[in-house]
Amino acid sequence: MRAVTFGELLLRLSPPGEERLLVSPKLETCFGGAEANVAVGLAHLGVACDYVTRIPENPLGGAGLEALRREGVGTTHVLRGGQRLGLYFVESGDDLRAMRVVYDRAGSAFAQLEPAMLDWSAILKGAAWFHSTGITPALGEGPRAALAAAISCARSASIRVSLDLNFRAALWQNRDPMPTVRPLAEQADLVIGNADAIKTMLGMEADPQRVAERLGERGGRASRFVAITEREHRGPRDQTWSAALYDVQTGHLHRSRRHEVRVVDRVGGGDSFTAALIAQLLAGNEPAEALEFAVAASALKLTIPGDFCRVSAADVVAWRQR
Repeated sequence: MRAVTFGELLLRLSPPGEERLLVSPKLETCFGGAEANVAVGLAHLGVACDYVTRIPENPLGGAGLEALRREGVGTTHVLRGGQRLGLYFVESGDDLRAMRVVYDRAGSAFAQLEPAMLDWSAILKGAAWFHSTGITPALGEGPRAALAAAISCARSASIRVSLDLNFRAALWQNRDPMPTVRPLAEQADLVIGNADAIKTMLGMEADPQRVAERLGERGGRASRFVAITEREHRGPRDQTWSAALYDVQTGHLHRSRRHEVRVVDRVGGGDSFTAALIAQLLAGNEPAEALEFAVAASALKLTIPGDFCRVSAADVVAWRQR
């Protein structure tokens, strides 16, 4: 089975440990971005995945491309062009200090992408799954239109579509995301989000069954699955992590066990959940088992620094059997 993800590749810069951003004389770097994280997660779980993005023809773009290839992600459909790679800065926080994220991605190569640059029929040929997030349409009209075209093409080819809402207030800049994101979510087979994202981007309460029904009212079909992730902070580094999954076909609501995690890096936790859930559903596993596997994989990611989740299926199985 082959999957395709679409979104912006970013270079992440973080001060070491719990140091303050731009006070520390050092910055550690890694590549990331929600859709790239999902592509890497899928590759490590044994699912062939092609990543679609646009990066500049410069040393930062080249390094990002090589980073993806090292993780086993397909880069055939990565476009080169534009002037700059998007950046983001992360301060991990500690005790009374919350995690802080600063974006520097305006005018990036991806933000200036035009829909005509991408031939989705060719890109999606032979794919079984297409994934993107609510971040992509926040970045500009070009990325939004390209995503809409990709979803339309995928649906026409009976390729399953997932959309992780991933609300980022800093990217929407006081714009209402609902008119943009809800029409996209109405066409997805799998919608993923936390309670805040569902309320802000879809205008609904976090009831998975009701979300599926309401999306289906206008989308022409109910989403096949709606997943809601649940994170509870119990201290500066201590969290619980769980999720619920509603299966429209059977009418069953599945709830995972709740994992208590000592967090090393919270970035990419939701993306690893998404990757593992897609991998399990592609493999034809039962929704309840797919949910438990995905939550376990994402709990493991929270213990790993950096954006990318390099957890294998064997790693997840071994940890669950402990």
